[in-house]
Amino acid sequence: MKKWMYVIFPTAMLGIFLVFYFSAAKKAELKEQQHIAQVAKQKADDAEKKRVAEDKARVDAEKRSAERAAEEAKKEADKIAKWQAEGKRIQDDTEKSLADADKYQKEVSKLEIDLDTLKKTKDKASRDSFDLLKQVERAKVDRRSAEIEIQRLTEMVARKASESSLTRPVVSAAPSP
Repeated sequence: MKKWMYVIFPTAMLGIFLVFYFSAAKKAELKEQQHIAQVAKQKADDAEKKRVAEDKARVDAEKRSAERAAEEAKKEADKIAKWQAEGKRIQDDTEKSLADADKYQKEVSKLEIDLDTLKKTKDKASRDSFDLLKQVERAKVDRRSAEIEIQRLTEMVARKASESSLTRPVVSAAPSP
């Protein structure tokens, strides 16, 4: 009997072990399935959260991108408006400068004509003045010549008169009282 004890006790223990093992294995399998289901649910929840986060991030990125594009478009529009305003100001200044230049050119032409007329008038006045001075000097010379001629004639007349017997006083021999 002793020999069978070596077989019976380990077999009974094996049977008890197997009963506990299979019940524990079923519980472990159930627990494993619950764990797998929970992990799957967690993964699904995480995937859903990730999808929601990605959607939110995408929407936010699109919003920021739209804002950035709008801001860049506004900056570009402002830049173009500023460029056009500056171009218009330059064009207006250019047109004003050209109009002023035309006006001043006409004024310069008029003043040149006036200057030319005044130069001709001055030349004529200078010529007339010179002619008048020439006439005055000629008149002075003629007057001196006439005065000299008068003096000469007067001396000649005086000399002839002094030489003439008619101009001498008569000496009478009258007694003196």
